[in-house]
Amino acid sequence: MVSANGSDDFPTQFKILIAGGFGAGKTTFVGSTSEIEPLTTEEALTSASVGTDSLEGVENKATTTVAMDFGRITFSLHNLVLYLFGTPGQNRFWFMWDELSRGALGAVVIADTRRLQDCFAAIEFFEQRGIPFLVAVNEFDGSFRYEPDEVRNALDLKANVPVLLCDARDTRSATGVLISLIEHVLSTSQACPA
Repeated sequence: MVSANGSDDFPTQFKILIAGGFGAGKTTFVGSTSEIEPLTTEEALTSASVGTDSLEGVENKATTTVAMDFGRITFSLHNLVLYLFGTPGQNRFWFMWDELSRGALGAVVIADTRRLQDCFAAIEFFEQRGIPFLVAVNEFDGSFRYEPDEVRNALDLKANVPVLLCDARDTRSATGVLISLIEHVLSTSQACPA
């Protein structure tokens, strides 16, 4: 890859996690931002998940991620590549989160205001491991609209955790979230003494 300054420098690469509750829009987010055909592990919901996966608030959901999603986005101007790893949302697949989080620079927690409680586990996961994160409220059609500070208060987030509104289907909106995450990670690392 030739960087913006004309050299053949190998790009700086970072691993980013896209996490959140079941049906929050993680697969959609990875798909809308990835410059490559994303790898997905979507499978049809079957009768085996009845009683295990609550469809309250996402009654039309027909598929679910059973392992992970993977995508890539390149910011050529900065010679930067982000590798996006979407986590599964159901409790029974959380054993994979430890493995997926190894080496992650930061994370985006996708929040769905119809099921806001579903992102508590992801927030706690990243707080306990010291992984910088932000919360991106996926504004689904027909869902209640809340201001970022209202979401911050409902989730009891620290003041330094960014809360953004986004549309996971929209490339520009989702890419803006990733840019905000990188800015947050940089400001967090500069604020911490070496």
